[in-house]
Amino acid sequence: MMKIEVIVGNIVAQPDVEAVVNSANANLRLGSGVAGAIHTAAGPALEEFCKPFAPIELGAALITPGFNLPNSWVIHVRSAHYILNAEPERYMAFAMFSLLNVARENGIKSLAMPAIGTGVFKFPPMLAARITAHALHEFAKNSEAIDLVRICVVNDEIKQLYESAVLLNDVAQ
Repeated sequence: MMKIEVIVGNIVAQPDVEAVVNSANANLRLGSGVAGAIHTAAGPALEEFCKPFAPIELGAALITPGFNLPNSWVIHVRSAHYILNAEPERYMAFAMFSLLNVARENGIKSLAMPAIGTGVFKFPPMLAARITAHALHEFAKNSEAIDLVRICVVNDEIKQLYESAVLLNDVAQ
């Protein structure tokens, strides 16, 4: 059974998980927010490694080595921009299933992910939390491949939103 944790914490300071999830931009480059933190911590080799795979399609996920991160892997996923893309909720859900499938296909049992889409992609945090929690629960119903998903958020307010969304999905099951 998949364990879902929500913490206030730095995505690049999760040494006890196999992979971290990068809320990637289309070009898989160093950016602001999570992408900037992950690329900076991993070192310039990560961006070099990503170049042949750019641009990444909306909703798609890709796995790379973690380089200087304490994690073996980085799963890059491109979510929709809430304001600029059509059907952002659909692409957010698609991105969630893409990253979970990449983890499963690569035998990754534990991962840390940010509150995908809530930064520069402008997703309302409550909506992002609901989509994330629903995707995690749906995936867990059909697969026992992943043991732990840790959602790293920036403050207690966002933590409460994600914890509530996870709990509501537990109750609905």
